[in-house]
Amino acid sequence: MGEKANKVIAVLTSGGDSQGMNAVIRAVVRMGLRKGFRVFMVYEGYNGLVEGQQFIKEANWLSVEHIIQKGGTMIGSSRCAEFREPEGRIKVALNLIQKDITNLVIIGGDGSLIGANILRQDYINIVGIVGSIDNDFCKTEITIGTDTALHRIIEAVDAIATTATSHQRVMIIEVMGRNCGYLALVSALATEATFTLIPESPPEEDWPQRLCSQLERERENGRRLNIIIVSEGAEDLDGKPITGNQIKDLIVDKTKRDTRVTILGHIQRGGKASAFDSILGSRMGAEAVDVLLESTPESESCVLAFSGNQVVRRSLTECVKQ
Repeated sequence: MGEKANKVIAVLTSGGDSQGMNAVIRAVVRMGLRKGFRVFMVYEGYNGLVEGQQFIKEANWLSVEHIIQKGGTMIGSSRCAEFREPEGRIKVALNLIQKDITNLVIIGGDGSLIGANILRQDYINIVGIVGSIDNDFCKTEITIGTDTALHRIIEAVDAIATTATSHQRVMIIEVMGRNCGYLALVSALATEATFTLIPESPPEEDWPQRLCSQLERERENGRRLNIIIVSEGAEDLDGKPITGNQIKDLIVDKTKRDTRVTILGHIQRGGKASAFDSILGSRMGAEAVDVLLESTPESESCVLAFSGNQVVRRSLTECVKQ
């Protein structure tokens, strides 16, 4: 394809959105232009790659003006069943060839990077960047969006605690984390929660008794509210889900305490990115361009990780396997 083909980048976001994704997009576009690349933005994730030309648009410096702090993703995201089939990936290859695109930056969660690993071809250089509020990817200390989501949870708990204290209530907060309890565990530490339940550590069989006993002891010692934080993926030792409403029914039955459940849901994904996520996204986007600038057809695809306050390169294949 010649020298021209080696100087074209496309960037896309896929899977669940997370704060900081726009900072990555901005950095890829502006660093790419600065390094002499043509840069395309792929709208609507892998679906845009399959559908083709109207979804793959060339970017300029002003295309990413004033987006660094915005939540979500300005170019959209989607899950695409057609991409999983060989026919869909053939369409993707043809669409990339028509635009001379040989370099891809893919921002998303573990499922999105598995898709990137499938797409890897001899003529396509791929860099993966993990955007996930759950902090659920291996070989990195934190993923883009986790810091902001944690702040959202703590802000919500602070607001809920006001009325809970006034009425001496038990408040159960259900947070995201289907397979990873990071948000639940760290927010529980930061808010002095009475109890927390996470997927990685199913509680012992007597957890209902221990929970109720802890609640009663704290009330006897003068505490006016209790916060219980449960991850949406929490399970017991038999693999049965533990939900906020189940915990509420248990507490009301055993202690007769006024108990309420709040499911934070997509509030955790929303709003402006924290300074940490904006800066981390910018650093990773810039590093992705440097990786692609150094890549050859023989280069292994990589995913960027965060370790010891440094952005580091990891093997995409090995991370996906883990």
